[in-house]
Amino acid sequence: MGVLDRFEKGVERAMNGALSKIGRGDVKPVELASRLRREMDDRAAVMGRDRTVAPNEFTIDLSPEDFTQIESWGAETLADELATDLTEYAASQHYAFVGPVSVSFEEHEELTGGRFQVRSASVRGAVAPATSSAPSTRHPLIDIDGQRYLLTGPVTVIGRDADADIVVDDPGVSRRHLEIRVTPDGVVATDLGSTNGLYVEGHQVPAATLLDGNTLTIGRTRIMFWSGTATTEDW
Repeated sequence: MGVLDRFEKGVERAMNGALSKIGRGDVKPVELASRLRREMDDRAAVMGRDRTVAPNEFTIDLSPEDFTQIESWGAETLADELATDLTEYAASQHYAFVGPVSVSFEEHEELTGGRFQVRSASVRGAVAPATSSAPSTRHPLIDIDGQRYLLTGPVTVIGRDADADIVVDDPGVSRRHLEIRVTPDGVVATDLGSTNGLYVEGHQVPAATLLDGNTLTIGRTRIMFWSGTATTEDW
């Protein structure tokens, strides 16, 4: 089974079989995934000997008919699956991002059924999905229950609030629980007045300058921290 075949099967599972009858429609998720990967390859820019930055925000323009069809499938779920596929593909190609990967759909009257267009951009954000298990040479890396993130912005807020930079699904975590700030003097974690507090290496603290390999705990969630070098340097 090919990579894109596995992606399509994953989409079907994630959407509880909603796409099990796919094939009658004009636009198929596997076609969207393939076109998004090609867009990523075409727009990836070599920034240095060991650094290639790929776009992280993608917009798919669809005909009214296809837009309605994708809305009926579950556009948000499909967009999340496509973004995950792009993140995994970027890891295989050793691409880096400047912000979180996102995919969205837009309706365009001038397009006919079965035809779609893809637009992309590199948009800096507070965090980006890490495409390797090693810290970046420019940005710190954190691991939250197995999901890794690069801290690409100066301030990252972690909490249950949907507007947090990293959303944690943990009832013991406050809506805006923790701030991680990258400064010229180090990376500082600060409790934002949470109910259950911030623990660094098992000790409750209001704030702490993080060291490579530190473990932070908020609620029942464990966060591993690794430092990068030249974290405040612009790309």
